[in-house]
Amino acid sequence: MLRKYNFNPGPATLPLPALEKIRDNIIDFNQAGMSILETSHRSTEYGTVHARTKELMTKLFHIPDNFQILFLGGGATLQFCMVPMNFLGPDKSADYIITGSWAKKAYKDAKLYGPVKVAGSTEADKFTRIPKQSELTLAPDARYVHLTSNNTIAGTQWQTFPDTGKVPIFADMSSDIMSRKVDFSKFGLIYAGAQKNLGPAGVTIVIIRNDILESAVQGLPAYLSYKTHAPEDSLYNTPPVFAIFVVMTVLEWLEGLGGLAEMEKLNKKKADLLYNTMDADPEFYRGTNEKASRSLMNVTMRLPSEDLEKAFISEAGKVGLHGLKGHRSVGGIRASIYNAFPYEGIEKLVEFMAQFRKNH
Repeated sequence: MLRKYNFNPGPATLPLPALEKIRDNIIDFNQAGMSILETSHRSTEYGTVHARTKELMTKLFHIPDNFQILFLGGGATLQFCMVPMNFLGPDKSADYIITGSWAKKAYKDAKLYGPVKVAGSTEADKFTRIPKQSELTLAPDARYVHLTSNNTIAGTQWQTFPDTGKVPIFADMSSDIMSRKVDFSKFGLIYAGAQKNLGPAGVTIVIIRNDILESAVQGLPAYLSYKTHAPEDSLYNTPPVFAIFVVMTVLEWLEGLGGLAEMEKLNKKKADLLYNTMDADPEFYRGTNEKASRSLMNVTMRLPSEDLEKAFISEAGKVGLHGLKGHRSVGGIRASIYNAFPYEGIEKLVEFMAQFRKNH
């Protein structure tokens, strides 16, 4: 089978060993005589998957004991409203740091549920950088500080998270979760759609600190309350069984790779090769962001003309390099190189870039 190198931003590439295990369990899940797709979320068989996924995530991400892991639906987009519904009110405000389109959407939803303030924004710079600590105006009595750790459209990433004092950070980590180590002492809540770094679309990971959970407001619709899901171990309603199983297989692959320390090294190695190739020929392959803010997950660039960009995307597709078109709102070229994207694919891309430059 000829597999393309998949640079799509999400749903994104998955590790081949995980796909092979998934394939085998599509027909017969652990020799149970039925598919994982048919397995009841109340069954012993699925219970093992559920527990194993949480165990692996806790171990690999070094999640402290005072946090809980939830598996929810609705994607990160549902969390844009679910977070403020649970933690804002007339007397509870929050700070939002705007570094891209998804952060703007989270802020827009939060305004419906309580007083929120833009504590920092790089929109005036077309989101080409992450704001400096000195540019942030943070309220010491804010309920939380919300940020987006990696910006898939803009191609920027928080390399160092801001100092928010005693105010916990609530982070949308959809596009870089478990790509590197994280200091959980800074965070009260982390959420992420799985479809970029951990699995398929369909399951959203929420990691929430116990004291934050206990402080959630009462009187919400059942599904929209974290207090509903936590005591039920994410089994209040039918969870996305298959998607969680895929996350488990990806985490097993990550464990076999050596965990987050090795994953972070590999992610940096992949990004360095691609960025160094761009920087060696900046008049033809122009990076779109300040170097200190560059993402290790989404590498963005422009060519001298849109016609050349169209040719680049078309010709790349013919040699098995798929999904390099930039987001429709900004154009250009974008290579999404999440955890499972192989180093060999970056080598193939830079070889193509050299040949394309020579031909054009």
